[in-house]
Amino acid sequence: MKITDIPKEEYLAPGARACAGCPELLALRLALKICGEDTIVVAPTGCMEVITTIYPETAWRVPFIHVAFENAAAVASGIENAMKRKGKKTNIVVFAGDGATADIGFQSLSGAIEREHNILYICTDNEAYANTGKQRSGTTPYGASTTTSPAGKYSIGKPEEKKNMPFIVAAHGAPYIATASIGYPFDFLKKVKKALSIKGFKYLHVHAPCPTGWGFHSKDGIKIAKLAVQSGLWTLYEIENKKFKMNYKNKKIPVKDYLNIQKRFKHLSDIEIEHIQKRTDTSWEELLEHNNKKILI
Repeated sequence: MKITDIPKEEYLAPGARACAGCPELLALRLALKICGEDTIVVAPTGCMEVITTIYPETAWRVPFIHVAFENAAAVASGIENAMKRKGKKTNIVVFAGDGATADIGFQSLSGAIEREHNILYICTDNEAYANTGKQRSGTTPYGASTTTSPAGKYSIGKPEEKKNMPFIVAAHGAPYIATASIGYPFDFLKKVKKALSIKGFKYLHVHAPCPTGWGFHSKDGIKIAKLAVQSGLWTLYEIENKKFKMNYKNKKIPVKDYLNIQKRFKHLSDIEIEHIQKRTDTSWEELLEHNNKKILI
């Protein structure tokens, strides 16, 4: 995909009330360019819902339905069934954050996948409940300091590992799962386009750095996103019909280059960073072994 292949139409109006330099909003804008006008968007409560729909205004130029934290996938399922009964082929797209996907909304997400609804579900992962004060979520990474997992004398921050949502969805048997990063927009756009061409439940998990929640300058969002991929802490891959394929295989920088420029990781010692490095290296090698193979989940 080249830049000239990206549609010029804008289905997300400018002027939304996002924080300065918010990469997550860019993910919505780019995805909608591929989804097009014939799209119905479902979004649970979260950053993107709040900043785009402050009454009496809206940034959405396609039909938009705001739902509760826990039921975005269920509502999208009902819409998909209704459109199917009417004989209409409309893109049903969910935009949800990590809290509404991996935690509060996981039950309805699991049910929608199992029922094989023809939905595109895009999780924009800023690795915390950023809208309500940067609390820890299931996808907050190990060692990150949040308001509910604060670093301190006896605390490393969040002591648990990040929940592997793409592999959890793959275990349900969804036909297409992919990870993406707003730092690699063409890879993301290609995956949105591919997902829309596949029948059934499709899941994209997009890494979306948060300047205010992670503690970095608003101009550095894309830089942070790229460093995550280049360090191997965020991997780009697809799982299509249970076949795993890595899309980026050139890990070339140490994890400290990514961690050290974010306030949420400033407390980590060299020993702790080395632990994260070793874990990342092991995970990277395991993924390379899976490349172009069927995965047994």
